[in-house]
Amino acid sequence: MSERLTRFFASRWGIILAGAAIGLLAPLLQKAGNPPNMGICVACFERDIAGALGLHRAAVVQYIRPEIIAFVLGSLIAALLFKEFKPRAGSAPIVRFFLGMFAMIGALAFLGCPWRALLRLAGGDLNAILGLAGLVTGIAVGVLFLKAGYNLGRAQRTHTAVGWVMPLFMVSLLVLLILRPQFTKDGAIFFSKTGPGSLHAPILISLAVGLVIGFLAQRTRFCTMGSIRDVILMGDTHLISGVGALLVVAFLTNLALGQFKLGFSPQPVAHSSHLWNFLGMSLAGLAFALAGGCPGRQLFLAGEGDGDAGVFVIGMIVGAGFSHNFALAGTPDSVVDGVIKVGGLTTYGQWAVIIGLVLCLLIGFTMRSKKAGEV
Repeated sequence: MSERLTRFFASRWGIILAGAAIGLLAPLLQKAGNPPNMGICVACFERDIAGALGLHRAAVVQYIRPEIIAFVLGSLIAALLFKEFKPRAGSAPIVRFFLGMFAMIGALAFLGCPWRALLRLAGGDLNAILGLAGLVTGIAVGVLFLKAGYNLGRAQRTHTAVGWVMPLFMVSLLVLLILRPQFTKDGAIFFSKTGPGSLHAPILISLAVGLVIGFLAQRTRFCTMGSIRDVILMGDTHLISGVGALLVVAFLTNLALGQFKLGFSPQPVAHSSHLWNFLGMSLAGLAFALAGGCPGRQLFLAGEGDGDAGVFVIGMIVGAGFSHNFALAGTPDSVVDGVIKVGGLTTYGQWAVIIGLVLCLLIGFTMRSKKAGEV
């Protein structure tokens, strides 16, 4: 039975099922209480967790998101059931940490991860087109480095305890979410009273959805970055068929639920500063390509014991703290006295994106395996 399931999940229909599940469940989470056009956003949700832990003090984006917890635990369950829980680590962890930070800075410049870019487009937000174009551009540059011999080295099998660190961290977050302790007066754990952080589906529903997606994504190797990489590098459309299913099903679900609104502005938790939508996701896409997976894929890898993926996840959470503490994150468009005020990045945020692109390019250039005869 397990062999038949493995073959199904490895097939095109398996990856289509995973993408369709995300495309269906994300808008339903929005209907159940999650922020508009943000039924699921790995970057945004990790930012909210960073805020809940006090790594930043942006009061409107602080909440321990159960979906992130359940993605890791759902992947862990799948890996244990199918004997794919393989603790490993040691592949340039410090580089992966900073790639996670750069990825978050880029994603928050755009205000969303690759999943949210697709979900925003499926909800009618045309700004997502610029974000997706940037994502493809960043990944394409990463593919050039891969062709030139870029790699972070080989991870090594390690102690079983290493593979359990990230799942146990997620269980700890779940305990904090349920108990909601306050360790000092006016201190963490923080929970938003207004803004996107205050909007959330019931905990049990979020956990159930996250477990299903974590399980399916681990079995099918669902990854938006990987899908674009495979098309550019090998012309392989297996993974991107799942991404296509996500987009189509999310679009149809939004239409059915009355959650589709076509246009550039004003869109929920989004800005129409086109250049920085493009460049922000270019940075994120390049960082994902250099690290070997999109933020969702990194969570699923962490669930199956990959310590390096766990380091990338922690890098993203810390990067969220930096982004909000130093005014690097994008601000949404707003309507003031009936007039649309375009949001976007501060000067600090613009410089952060540019510096992040330069540093990621340096990582790509300097971490290439030398070919025979090269010095």
